[in-house]
Amino acid sequence: MSPFELVEPRSLRAAIDLLDPDDPSVRAIAGGTAVMLMMKAGVFRPRRLVSLRRIERGFSGVETGPEGELRVGAMAPLAVLERSALVRRDWPVIARTLLTLSNVRVRNVATVGGHLAHADPHMDLPPVLSVLGARVAIAGPAGERSVPVESLSTGYYETVLRRDELITALTVPPQGRKRAAYLKCTTRSADDWPAVGIAVALEMDGAAIHDAGVVISAATDKPTRLAAAEAVLRGASLDEATLARAGEAAADGLDIVGDAHGSASYKKQLLRVYLGRAVRAAAKGAA
Repeated sequence: MSPFELVEPRSLRAAIDLLDPDDPSVRAIAGGTAVMLMMKAGVFRPRRLVSLRRIERGFSGVETGPEGELRVGAMAPLAVLERSALVRRDWPVIARTLLTLSNVRVRNVATVGGHLAHADPHMDLPPVLSVLGARVAIAGPAGERSVPVESLSTGYYETVLRRDELITALTVPPQGRKRAAYLKCTTRSADDWPAVGIAVALEMDGAAIHDAGVVISAATDKPTRLAAAEAVLRGASLDEATLARAGEAAADGLDIVGDAHGSASYKKQLLRVYLGRAVRAAAKGAA
């Protein structure tokens, strides 16, 4: 690795002031699980890394807000979410998803904010948070703004974050009566990057689907809402014919990206199959 400057500010404001909006070689680092791999591979050579590990402890909490929403500080490790009794009780789809997100060593170090800011399209949490309607708070020199997780990524490793902005918090609305599930198909181990990941959230009245949200990842360059599949599911009965139509609607016209985890045609067939499985898992309330 090339030499670089490492600074450890003790406040959010100081960290933002150390970032450079015009220099892509200056970057914030939280857990460092992704950045360090990129540095070792030589694809990223920083001039300065701004470590966030010493900033205020208030950015590491997991709690509920006044309206029942889940509030997570950006510096909270993924393992804290995984083990949170609050998350397991009220947002079980998040806790279940984390069980096969990489491995326990990574989850102990990687942070919520870093996970979302990295914007690798194969990541597991963004489609789940997107289908639940989650938002992130983003701070910069001009103040703070709120962005839906669904709109955060703009493509491979690209987000709406400016170079002098940081994610400070994640907010997830109450799951309430929604039934949600996330399924992924991996070509190697269960905790590997997926070839396809599908998150589903349903509102049901008996066997009828009152409303549906479906977001795909890994097969596209960013988490993508499958509006055509949602339209098929909405107002329909949960049966094999409905699931088959939803799978075809999702696959038709979607720009699938092939990679080392599977060809585009293979992933399109996985989408047809796994969408039905994810909808059924959501309807049962467990993955």
